[in-house]
Amino acid sequence: MNASAQLKAQILDQVIEAWTQLQAQQPLVHCITNSVAANYVANILLAAGASPAMIDNPFEAESFAKISGAISINTGTPTSEQTEAMKIAAKTCFENNKPWVLDPVGYSAILAWRSETVDELVKYKPSIIRGNASEISTLAGNQNQSKGVDSTLNSADVYTQAKSLLTQTECVAISGESDFIITKDLQAVVKINGGSFLQPKVTATGCALGALIAAYSAITQPSIAAITAHIHFAVAGKLAFEKTQSVGGFNVAFIDEIYTMNAKKLQDYADIEIIQ
Repeated sequence: MNASAQLKAQILDQVIEAWTQLQAQQPLVHCITNSVAANYVANILLAAGASPAMIDNPFEAESFAKISGAISINTGTPTSEQTEAMKIAAKTCFENNKPWVLDPVGYSAILAWRSETVDELVKYKPSIIRGNASEISTLAGNQNQSKGVDSTLNSADVYTQAKSLLTQTECVAISGESDFIITKDLQAVVKINGGSFLQPKVTATGCALGALIAAYSAITQPSIAAITAHIHFAVAGKLAFEKTQSVGGFNVAFIDEIYTMNAKKLQDYADIEIIQ
């Protein structure tokens, strides 16, 4: 077995262990997310085995961040009060060595106010930064045109740019047709295949993925948390699409597959590549 094959086998063992621990520990995940996504994010976390709490006001952000297993911060529809809660929660995580995930939705020159908020949040060293290719590329210092909050770039073209962000975080996760995970502790890029082209047709799947990464980060190291959440989503998307090819039916089947995930499905359907 060559080095890449050994690393793949090792990662898959850690993924299955992380999924097992998520079911056993059912961590509390503090979500500061957008108004479009909140209900869906909560349902995905519940289906996956975590316990969501959608606390997004500045008056409770610090106290709740302290009791949570991890925090997911998503800048999809920021308000003045919510962004204040984000800053408080991120600072609390930084000061208490608690894992948190930053999902810089819409980060771009055209949405300057939220982007300035993201720049402030990054100072509190998120455990994991996850986003689409356009968001990650722009955050890494490149000038890109985005289509609202949707990506106009291919994730395969961005992962080399994203390495510069490892000065600010332990792990960068780029979602797309294939997903790419870049980390400090692995001397390789992990590419995750699978899922379905219908996933972007369902509102808030990306936001829910960020929250699921946070759930896994509550029970394992950042690199494995990001990889496991992406594999969980990719396998669920692949199996849901095998059941139905309609958008509404896929949405229901996808949540069902998130809920009925097990070690055998992860073992049989996980599709990862190691890029040295």
